[in-house]
Parts: sequence; structure tokens; C-alpha cells
Amino acid sequence: MSSEVKRLGLIVNPIAGIGGRVGLKGSDGVDIQKRALELGAVPRAGDRAAQVLRVLGQKIKDLEILTPPGEMGADVARNAGFKPQVMGSITPGETTPEDTILAATAMCDSQVDLLVFSGGDGTARDIFRGIGDQIPALGIPAGVKIQSAVFATHPRAAGYLAALYLSNRSPNLREAEVVDLDEEAYRQGIIATRLYGYLLVPHHSRLLQNSKAPTPASENVQMEAIAWDVVENMLPDCIYILGPGTTTRAVANRLGFKKTLVGVDVVAHDKLVTLDVNEQKLLALIESAPARIVITPIGGQGFLFGRGNQPISAEVIKQIGRENLQVICTPGKLHTFGGRPLLVDTGDIDLDAQLSGHISITTGYRERAVYRIGN
Repeated sequence: MSSEVKRLGLIVNPIAGIGGRVGLKGSDGVDIQKRALELGAVPRAGDRAAQVLRVLGQKIKDLEILTPPGEMGADVARNAGFKPQVMGSITPGETTPEDTILAATAMCDSQVDLLVFSGGDGTARDIFRGIGDQIPALGIPAGVKIQSAVFATHPRAAGYLAALYLSNRSPNLREAEVVDLDEEAYRQGIIATRLYGYLLVPHHSRLLQNSKAPTPASENVQMEAIAWDVVENMLPDCIYILGPGTTTRAVANRLGFKKTLVGVDVVAHDKLVTLDVNEQKLLALIESAPARIVITPIGGQGFLFGRGNQPISAEVIKQIGRENLQVICTPGKLHTFGGRPLLVDTGDIDLDAQLSGHISITTGYRERAVYRIGN
């Protein structure tokens, strides 16, 4: 435990991730944010920042927090028992990327020891615009896609990593990529990723996520073999929820329909049920029929849940059950993880723990591998 007063910058993007569970594949733009709220989206970036502050409150004795007002940080800090130094001003309910950039710049000028921010790739872009590589920063994952390498694997990991850094037990910093997708193209199934720059982040291989890596086209034959196996073993009275990705797309191709590449689709043994569903639709469907989830880990990162597939929410997973989770992955992609566990970040700490442990993975036609899900 450190006795030296440490200064932590905290920025919360209050609308980060609100488009995920309602199936909008992002939260960029006023129209998308309005639509998400109309569909019943609930902001969660503040809750995820609160998890970090709870860890820091236990690990760091003297911590001074600098933060913007209201929903951009001050509310969360006060609710966590801190007395933050409030900087700048915002219009409640109408925060903008410029608010994030201005707050980050002010914290850079104040030379905080570490800036933590709760958001997604768009927020990371704004933080980079505000601070460049002048001070250390760390992302709390709260967005939809979260492909940048500046984020911890989950909020609690962000708390542990921030505590290690602030207590001088993990002094190493590394340059980590800030990348983002064109969300409009992403909603059309087109992956257009751009590198925006690098942030200096505290380095810890187990607590910090990697950048996303695409599945090589050379693995198409293996994906087809996996698809044959999945379809051959489908139960006639069961619905199957297909998560995003090229490996699950091969299953859809085998069934004879075009999958939503970056969305969640529902199929039965011999027919398409519905395309591009949100959490509410999934919950309604699984009330009327037994269901299984077919999911593939994100290349490079290893996430099964919590990155780009938020319609498959904690509530959906709990109702379906871990025993009805079917993980599919090519041997090549599995090899790239180097024995590191697969990851889950459902937003439900207890569920994350229940999902951990070893699981059978379909890696080809009648081929299986046993691999570990971490927590």
C-alpha cells in the first residue's frame, strides 16, 4: 500500500457502449445515441468506472482524483467515497467528444500520475487527441467494439493495474495502439479500421488486452470443416444464437443464408429464424424454445463475451446456461493465444466467475480441443 499522495485523472464517457445491447453496433453520433435510448439502452460506463475506484480505494491509501463534473466522473467518484477535484464544465445529458478532449488536456496540464477513462475506441481517440503520449493513460472497457490495445481486460483488471502502477510496483510503460472502426461501414458489415496513434499505458500482459487480429483467409477450409460439424450436430427443436465473426459465418453459409458479419443472428437446424437481433429480441426468443450459443473468440484478444457481441448479454447467457455454450475456433487462431486463457467481460462479476474453467472447443470436423476460460 502506498503512503504517497497520488493524483488520478478520471474521465467517464457517459454514453459509451449504449448501442451495444440494443444491437446498434456502436454509440457514435447523436442520432445513434438517441435511438439507443429509445430502445431502452442503459448507460453503464459509470458503473464500470466505479468498479475501478472500489479497487483503488482498497489498494491506494492517499488518492486525489481530478475529474470533470457530473456524469463525466464527479458523480461516480463521490458515490465511491472520494472527494474529487472537479475541473471544467459540461452540459448534463449533452456531453460531446470535445468535452473529453478538453478534460484530458486539462489533466495533462495538471500532470496527473495516471489518467483512467471509461469508454470505447472512440473515447480512446479523444483521449489521444487531448494528451498524445505526454502522460500515462489506461482504458476501462465500456464501449461496444473495444479493439484498441489501451484497455484493461475488464474493469477490475483496470483497477488492479492502476493500483500497481500508482504504487510503483509496475513502473513499466509501453506504447499501445489507439484504433477505431468506421461505425457506419461497420453496421453494413464492412471492417474499416484506422490507426490513430499511441498512448502510453502501464504494461501487464495478463491485465491489458491485445489489439484485435483478423482470421487469415488461409483458414477458410478449417472454418468450413467446423461448420460441417456444428450443423451435423444441431438439435431439431433447439434455436442457435450465432455470434459475430468469420468462423460463425461459415456455419451460416453451410445452412444456406448470408450471416450478419458483425451482428448476432438466430437459426434453427433447417431455417433462418431472424437476423441481427438485440438483447430484448434474444430474451423473447429463448423463452419459447431451448437455445444454444455458438461463439468464436476474437482473434488476438481472445474475448468470448463483452467485445462487439453485447446483445448476448449476461441475462441471456444466464438463462441459456454455460452447458449450452458452444465455442468454435480454428486451430491456427487458438495457437495464436499462446496458452493464454480465453476472456469474458459480461458486466456481471459472478457470471464471469461461473464461465471460467475448462471448456471443449470445436476446432474441425469431429475435432475438439480443451481450453481454459479465465476470470
